[in-house]
Amino acid sequence: MIRTDWTKEEIATIYHRPLLDLVFDAATIHRNNNDYSEVQISSLISIKTGGCPEDCAYCPQAARYNTGVNVHKMMKTEEVIAAAQAAKDGGSSRLCMGAAWREVRDNRDFDTVLEMVKAVNSMDMEVCCTLGMLNYEQAKKLKEAGLFAYNHNIDTSEEHYKNIISTRQYDDRLKTIENARKANLTVCSGGIVGLGETEADRIGMLHLLATMPKHPESVPINALVPVKGTPLENQERVSIWEMLRMIATARIVMPKTVVRLSAGRLEMSIPEQALCFMAGANSIFAGDKLLTTPNPGFNEDMQMFELLGLKARKAFKGTEREVREERVEI
Repeated sequence: MIRTDWTKEEIATIYHRPLLDLVFDAATIHRNNNDYSEVQISSLISIKTGGCPEDCAYCPQAARYNTGVNVHKMMKTEEVIAAAQAAKDGGSSRLCMGAAWREVRDNRDFDTVLEMVKAVNSMDMEVCCTLGMLNYEQAKKLKEAGLFAYNHNIDTSEEHYKNIISTRQYDDRLKTIENARKANLTVCSGGIVGLGETEADRIGMLHLLATMPKHPESVPINALVPVKGTPLENQERVSIWEMLRMIATARIVMPKTVVRLSAGRLEMSIPEQALCFMAGANSIFAGDKLLTTPNPGFNEDMQMFELLGLKARKAFKGTEREVREERVEI
């Protein structure tokens, strides 16, 4: 049963279960609600890099930090199409486009993004954007252009948020998610583990996601990749056991949501990733980079899939579009 009335106490009880019991329960729920051997492969590209005015303590693209990330202007639509084709050829069913903006502005750059969305959507790939804050009218334009999902992570708990970001409020994030949902976009929203948060903060973040009126269709669980020059450059790396607890708890409280094993995967061995898939992760980012940070390449991931008996999820799984396309094939 899909619940949106979880209490923090209930989620805390799940999170603190003995690890083997927690993973077993999550694996059981995963198998009862999803094809456990199916993993969505997404690719993430930076269509506009660096120079962001925000002060997110983890981000190498913030203009105020000296991280060695150079500012690049908007990619051209034909470059995005080429990147999308390469991603599709590598096995990706979703292309995520990220721009280092604080918010979407109604200008030529946004018009270009709409062109990119239309072009990639025509390739029968799910298109996702993460462009910062946006209003309802902008969300509606993206939907009309063919956008499938909008990513806007809540990052951490509301209580810890002010320690990580001061240039926007937590409610700003929630409002953007609300605007995306109102425009009938699917929602991709998760957070980052390893920001100096407490276990109570991690539980609080999962509680907020699991008690939204509708669970996000996709929940990325990122392990912080400390970047030199950011305030969190000396933060300790997150252990596999912490990631397992987050993934397993997310799977239990959001049974049908796609839980994405995101940033930090480069530091994980194949056995560690296998544990995450067993615990309920059913999506990854593939490709050499996640915006500006290193990531395993397509070939490595395909070898891992073959070893573990995993298969790539098709685009638009479980949607009306999938049904229509199946009818056309018949």
